[in-house]
Amino acid sequence: MAMKISKTIIFLGISLFFTSANYAQTAVHNYVDPMIGSEGVGRVFIGPSCPYGMVKPSPDCTVSPNSGWLPLPKEVTGFSQVHVSGTGGGPKYGNIQIMPFSGALNKLDQSSHRAEENVKLGYYETIFKENQIKTEITTAEKVSFYRITYPKNTTKDLKIDPGFFLGESPEPNAREAQQFVGSQIEIVSDTEVRGYSRIRGGWNNGRAYTVYFWATFDQPIAKYVTWKDGKFYSNQPAQFDSGKKTAALVSFGKDGKQELNVKIGISFLSELKAKNNIETEIPHWNFNTVLASLENKWEQLLSRIQLSSDTSAEYKKMFYTGLYHTMIMPVDRTGENPLWTNAEPYYDDFYCIWDTFRSSSPLITLIDSKRQVEIVNAMLNIYKHDGYLPEGRSGNDNGRTQGGSNAETVLADAFVKNLKGIDYELALKAMLKDATIPPGGNEEREGRGGLLDYLRLGYVPFGTDRAGNRTIDYAYNDYNIATVAKGLNHTEIYNQYIKQADNWQNLWRSDYENNGSKGFIMPKDANGNWLDEVVFGESKIQKPTYKYTPVITESPWYVCHWCVFFYEGTSWEYSLSVPHDLPEVIRRSGGEAAFKNRLDTFFDTKLYDVSNEPSFLAPTMYHWIGKPYLSSDRIRTIIKDNFNTSHEGLPGNDDSGAMSSWLAFHMMGLYPNAGQPYYLLNTPLIKEISLQLEEGKKFKISTKKMSEKNKYIKTAFLNGQPYNKAWISHDDIVKGGELIFEMDSKPSAWGTTILPPKK
Repeated sequence: MAMKISKTIIFLGISLFFTSANYAQTAVHNYVDPMIGSEGVGRVFIGPSCPYGMVKPSPDCTVSPNSGWLPLPKEVTGFSQVHVSGTGGGPKYGNIQIMPFSGALNKLDQSSHRAEENVKLGYYETIFKENQIKTEITTAEKVSFYRITYPKNTTKDLKIDPGFFLGESPEPNAREAQQFVGSQIEIVSDTEVRGYSRIRGGWNNGRAYTVYFWATFDQPIAKYVTWKDGKFYSNQPAQFDSGKKTAALVSFGKDGKQELNVKIGISFLSELKAKNNIETEIPHWNFNTVLASLENKWEQLLSRIQLSSDTSAEYKKMFYTGLYHTMIMPVDRTGENPLWTNAEPYYDDFYCIWDTFRSSSPLITLIDSKRQVEIVNAMLNIYKHDGYLPEGRSGNDNGRTQGGSNAETVLADAFVKNLKGIDYELALKAMLKDATIPPGGNEEREGRGGLLDYLRLGYVPFGTDRAGNRTIDYAYNDYNIATVAKGLNHTEIYNQYIKQADNWQNLWRSDYENNGSKGFIMPKDANGNWLDEVVFGESKIQKPTYKYTPVITESPWYVCHWCVFFYEGTSWEYSLSVPHDLPEVIRRSGGEAAFKNRLDTFFDTKLYDVSNEPSFLAPTMYHWIGKPYLSSDRIRTIIKDNFNTSHEGLPGNDDSGAMSSWLAFHMMGLYPNAGQPYYLLNTPLIKEISLQLEEGKKFKISTKKMSEKNKYIKTAFLNGQPYNKAWISHDDIVKGGELIFEMDSKPSAWGTTILPPKK
């Protein structure tokens, strides 16, 4: 009888093993690799995060990296609870740091080197060389969970440091550096510590923000010291905020189990709210339960897009990691807004809308339209209370603009895709505020810089920072306003803004030739004179000049980084960045043949910058001259040469998922023209994709006979009917159905006659 029971147990064990193995094969979140794009220029966050999660715990390696993390062998300073992902510029956050150690409670720096590191979706693990302490991390929405295993016969010690933050600079008020304002710490009981970190500045040069915390332990504190401004105090359980850094070292002794569990609740409102977040989200001590919950949240989202079973593991990793990166930010802080109180959604860390409007927002709309409605309503919530829509917001503060007021594109995109539950009359008012009211000295923070000149002259003149990309962006944003105004039957507003949408033409120098192409967006002064020579540097006395050409990139050394004509780009790139009026760009370039040559030159001579969002639409522009097969060729080459599953697998800053969403769209064979209700169609990289849409509907994109050789679309069928357009409306997708591509080894006439919609 005992033998039978054993066999039964063995059989059940085997069954469970195969069940979990099958789940591992089919659960798409297992294909996410948070390390893709972590090294090089990608700068992605590598720690655990819920979708749009407020808390993002991970290791910090010194105070300099944006995401906190640096590759081995760099030492780890500690683990902070709040981070960003994929960002350029200066760091932000890195708040409420802890660090396990063993030894005397007599020094704040407990930095250690990683012997190894294990990272997967929702989970981080490392073992330190110096002390063999293992740290595992997972997280809920607003609570970090640490499982720390100490070697036998060592003391279980922990640093808690609310004075730490990323981007610290010894220079007061250094641009884009975070600056310390205050911190506080209190040992509340033998299992609880609370406090806060108050920091200002950083990437967006924002006002002070406060991150409150409440930490709880599953073992009692045996002894402690607190620390303030370089001194330790053995008999003071609290160090109040006096504008000096504070911290604590706590020891749980040698007795009891070697595993210490730590929960750290975070809040932007108060310490008690941080404690309540723990009680609400993780009322237990089961690390694996928290991890499973996080995995399930991601699985529910990521599995809305299914790839054919024969898709390579590499492509699955690239695709699902792309989706994952797109949904880390912006951050859902609903119920955690210290600035005003209402029941509306509040999101922060729009990092940055000038990057994410192109493909990130449209991808969220496609995968999770209800979430996008929340995000849009959060943007309107910010407008109602702060006066302007966000463009680059972080730490509860609008704090950056780069070119246009691109929140308008996000609102127009939601409008043309018929997202429900948004007050579009309010949205139009918010858009018009950007387009009519100068931000009064806050041009870097919000609104439109150079607006009065733009309205008076029809362009932003040279001498105003970023005059070139502001002009072309404002023209597109005006088109976005016209789109919404027309849909809401505001005819006068529509007539005004559809006319202003042509303002990019006022900087188009039609006779200028470069690299065999004619016509470029070029600098013009307020008197209407074209400028061949522009001022070098910022000297008030000497004003040397240099020749400005369409291939020159001014920054970083020619002039101050933000004072350029085109920000981080050339006229070759930006002259194509007119997403609402490409037929006119083609006409002004000399017609279809000349425009094809222009695109060929752009890509073949490496004037195209794969890492720069203003060029995101460029590989699809052959569609507008009736040659979509050339777009597909370019896209496949760009992906093959620049994207992979390595730690350096992204060619530029991920910018909150902008780079990743561009990749994910093109792998599906779709690409949005944001603010407009259609997607361009290209050869997919995956043989079959199934999208789970709202209300149980599905849309499938499938291919027949696709191979490395058969990479051209011969014919297409939408729901069984011939489909001859190389673009598809959003409505046709959300209604559900199937788009079938029949592939061939050579280009065909498919998609060559019915061009994408005109303005």
